Amino acid sequence: MNRLLASACLLPLLAGPVLAQSLTVAVQADVRSINPGVNRDDGTDDFALQMVEGLVGYDEGGTPQPLLAEKVALSADGKTYTFTLRKGVKFHNGAELSSADVLWSWNRYMDAKTEWRCTSDFDGRSGLKVESVEAPDAQTIVMKLDKPNALFLDSLARTDCAMTAILHKDSVKPDGTFDKPIGTGPYKFGEWKRSEYFTMTAFEGYASPKTDGKADGYVGSKRPLLKEVKFLVVKDPATVKAGLTSGALDLSEILPSDVAEIRKLPTLEVVTAATAVRQVLLIQTRDAVMGNQKLRQAIAAALDMDEVVAAASDNLGQTNTSPIHPGSSYFGAVEKQGHKFDPARAKKLLAEAGYKGEKVVILANKRPRVPSFPAAVVVQSMLQAAGINADIEVLDWATQLDRYNKGNYQMQSFSFSARFDPALAFEQFAGPKDKQPRKVWDNPQAQEKIERLMSLSDRAERQKLVDELHKAVIDEVPLIFMFNGVDAIAHSKRITGFKPWQSKLRMWEVTAAK
Repeated sequence: MNRLLASACLLPLLAGPVLAQSLTVAVQADVRSINPGVNRDDGTDDFALQMVEGLVGYDEGGTPQPLLAEKVALSADGKTYTFTLRKGVKFHNGAELSSADVLWSWNRYMDAKTEWRCTSDFDGRSGLKVESVEAPDAQTIVMKLDKPNALFLDSLARTDCAMTAILHKDSVKPDGTFDKPIGTGPYKFGEWKRSEYFTMTAFEGYASPKTDGKADGYVGSKRPLLKEVKFLVVKDPATVKAGLTSGALDLSEILPSDVAEIRKLPTLEVVTAATAVRQVLLIQTRDAVMGNQKLRQAIAAALDMDEVVAAASDNLGQTNTSPIHPGSSYFGAVEKQGHKFDPARAKKLLAEAGYKGEKVVILANKRPRVPSFPAAVVVQSMLQAAGINADIEVLDWATQLDRYNKGNYQMQSFSFSARFDPALAFEQFAGPKDKQPRKVWDNPQAQEKIERLMSLSDRAERQKLVDELHKAVIDEVPLIFMFNGVDAIAHSKRITGFKPWQSKLRMWEVTAAK
């Protein structure tokens, strides 16, 4: 079935009557499961985190803040965390939250049979080990670590861990199999028709952390002001655009290339926001050609990054050559200083590198919502202008990812998923290549600093390490950060209060006129 025919067949399904205070939202793919943190992907997390919550959650800047906890106290030795629960919080079945629910949820997650995404992040296999969890009274949870770890709260808040959500035990059937999420979030699970749609309805008993109407990551004001939200699986961008234009769809992510056109439509509004996703050029430092640091520095100097970003993001992105995203509290004056476009320096460095015209191949893919290929095209042109024999090899995403994991490439136009804490942002690409071929930056001194960053809690000391690591990445050029991802969301003008954040379609504090 061709794309236009598919659109024509789907639009009658989309065009049913719209209930007051109900919205239809298009999503690219079905959820993988409704079991938080188990068999998940980013879209699955998005849906789950409208319905469940954890002790802590990310604020707008990606810093963990109390959520189901009212406050968090840390012992002097940095190993014991005491969480005091908020009072009056209820589950979707009406039961009141207590420390017993936290303890039950934790034990379930740490049971291998649950197959939770993040078990290995807390059992010591990844360096962080929770030695004990106790509930001394109904409002208190005490979690003890084997040693201080500055990333503990960040790990609890991670969206791919489903925020270490606290569930009611009735989420699980008597035989131990998962039934449905009974959480404390602003919306309750509705229904799921595989490959077609999934829904959620307002939880009238929801206790919002704040009620000032100001969304703040996964904390802040989270009132469910819509009766129901239906997430409709629509994979084709042309069908999405047609549904938005006709009014059959109320809200959807759109392609950056469609932003200018849709902004001209009188019934629609387009909102954009930067994310912590990083668009990068990976460089294999063990390659016979790319192992030359002066050549890598020449490549960085040959790139007019503002032009690269404008072309690759349809003028929506902003240049950022730091591993730290601009929304982070660690993004300071040092992080703003990165690679600079300097053609004369590029030529000088090429001469010093002894470059003799060896071919440099850039791997890319043509996924429609990822700027891998358009970025590679502009980079290739600029490198060729500087005298570098650059070529592009287009691969399907699975093959490119396999080449990345094996370290089998010279350069790649690639995307790194969001990491909020700077220690995780650096750890994502730094490490020993002999043990982990996918790692890009193999620098033992840098690794030592990253490990210190993971254990330190002193803010000033952490900033000092972040600054040093940033400068080292810019100098050694094991990879080149270009810009952060951009969310582009189109929605009906009858909708108010929607604010994109980190590619999550948060539907709290959102209203819709009839």
